[in-house]
Amino acid sequence: MSDLETAVRYVLLAAAACFVLGLRLMNSPATARRGNTLSAGAMAVAIVATAVLLAERGDITATGWLVLLSATIVGSGAGLYLARTVEMTAMPQLVSLFNAVGGGAAALLAIVEVLQHAHPEDLGARTTVPGGIDILIGAITFSGSLIAAGKLQGLITGKPIVLPGSQALNAGLALVFAGAGVWLVVDPGSVAALTLLTLAGLAFGITMVLPIGGADMPVVISLLNAFTGTAVGMAGFVLNEPALIIAGALVGASGTILTKLMADAMNRSIPAIIVGGFGTGDEAAAVGTDGDVQVRPVSVDDVAIQLAYAGKVVIVPGYGLAAAQAQHELGDLADLLEEHGVEVTYAIHPVAGRMPGHMNVLLAEANVPYPQLKEMEEANPEFPQADVALVIGANDVTNPAARRPGNAISGMPILDVDRAKSVVVIKRSMGHGYAGIDNELYTAENTGMFFTDAKKGLADLKAAVRTFVG
Repeated sequence: MSDLETAVRYVLLAAAACFVLGLRLMNSPATARRGNTLSAGAMAVAIVATAVLLAERGDITATGWLVLLSATIVGSGAGLYLARTVEMTAMPQLVSLFNAVGGGAAALLAIVEVLQHAHPEDLGARTTVPGGIDILIGAITFSGSLIAAGKLQGLITGKPIVLPGSQALNAGLALVFAGAGVWLVVDPGSVAALTLLTLAGLAFGITMVLPIGGADMPVVISLLNAFTGTAVGMAGFVLNEPALIIAGALVGASGTILTKLMADAMNRSIPAIIVGGFGTGDEAAAVGTDGDVQVRPVSVDDVAIQLAYAGKVVIVPGYGLAAAQAQHELGDLADLLEEHGVEVTYAIHPVAGRMPGHMNVLLAEANVPYPQLKEMEEANPEFPQADVALVIGANDVTNPAARRPGNAISGMPILDVDRAKSVVVIKRSMGHGYAGIDNELYTAENTGMFFTDAKKGLADLKAAVRTFVG
């Protein structure tokens, strides 16, 4: 190994250490931006260092350098464009697309590494085993993430789509995985084995995500993110690149832990997610499915009076807040209430929104103090002491129907909003959430429905509250 190769290896090791430090900094909103910048910078350094090593070895032709440079420019440009133009409401779709790109790229790396080998029959299990795992998981992630993005974007219905004989189909695909994997190890140069493994992975990604309802997408996105990390780590073993192994292990481990925590919070199991066990209950068991729903509409002044003279207000944000881009108006209203002695906290459900941490990111953008954000276990005991629970765009995660069996959200832990002294729901209409059932909270005696756009409604509330508090 030359001195340059040794230096590059040390640089890659330092970049990997920066990945770890960057992830550590992301533990706090105060340092998350710094951690993201550090990790992105480390990846840029790793790319440059790898290019230097390839140049020193003479492994790439002039055409190869042109392709590499073009891909870097196009990829960086696309990333910069998306970062500047994608609205917060579309962030879950963007994360899903990132997962798809990461998983697909990792799978292609393994495929190319096997196919370009001069004597693929000489490849040992050290390459074919992680390569097969990489191709399988990468293909599952690619197709599954595209389906998830389609559901979130509305290109595919957000309701669960259960294919006839789906369990038998998944079992059959599992047998194909095993058979193609063994085939690849025995005959590393087999294009048929690579093709079969790739197609089976793509098919399983589709059958895994289609039966999952849109309300459960945060868990699915987290799981697919873990898959992406695992695929990247396996690609690192195939290419003998420690930086890829470490980066993939970090993403895979953190994604798996987050998925487990979110699944536990929803009373689900990860195996149930993988076999499509979400959101397939009988939707007819919820109240109001006959369309005869009686609710109590309230005006802006009604709500303003309740808020102005409350001692404690618990705010429950949901996807509707993100869709209306009303986080700044909410922050302004909360600041006004706090200035006049009202205690304000935020109750955050683990799967509120459409991606892990969606509400946390949204409220951080509005400079809401992080200590005011309460996770479900901490928030639920506070609802009985709350004078007002203000629900903004949160639907399924507040539905008391989850406490009863026989419907699409049965068993899902919810925020106990209905136990507050008074509940105000800001909503444009009586439309369903992704679970497709009526929300029993809306017909409760202590609930008032403030029908308005969240952004306009919160701005009007701020003005009305100001008139009452002076």
